[in-house]
Amino acid sequence: MRLLIADDKKATQQCPCGFLTDPQKECVCTPIQIQRYRSRVSGPLLDRIDIQIEVPALRYQDLASKDAGESSNVIRQRVNAARGIQLKRFEKTKIHANAQMGTRDIKRYCVVKDDAEKLMETAINKLGLSARAYSRVLKVGRTIADLAGSEEIQSAHIAEAIQYRSLDRRM
Repeated sequence: MRLLIADDKKATQQCPCGFLTDPQKECVCTPIQIQRYRSRVSGPLLDRIDIQIEVPALRYQDLASKDAGESSNVIRQRVNAARGIQLKRFEKTKIHANAQMGTRDIKRYCVVKDDAEKLMETAINKLGLSARAYSRVLKVGRTIADLAGSEEIQSAHIAEAIQYRSLDRRM
């Protein structure tokens, strides 16, 4: 598991040995070692990271696969379309992207319907997400909706955004 937060020489991992979620190698760390290791990165710091995802090690078969997946051209078109949506949304403001929204902007541009709101409530209550994480989820959800070409933030967009908050959940 790698994080964009890095010390001098390496990215942060989930445990001292680096194999906690590795499907090929077994982690040799004790729960106390893992908890101590994770406590080095504070909750307030993690709250300031919009997207936190686990990137597991890949097997050779996956690396050598001939399956090209989605092309960069298709992804670029979708990202450019989403950026266009955001530029139009914020054209009379000093904001250029969803990530720059403040609290008032979030309340205006990140309105969610009842089912998505219920999902957010569950995330806050059961996963222990902070108020700052709540705002981050809404902004990321807005971006996911933009990438999908959706004017409204759907519960699926919020669910995906919540999945990107894996590191700051209560243990």
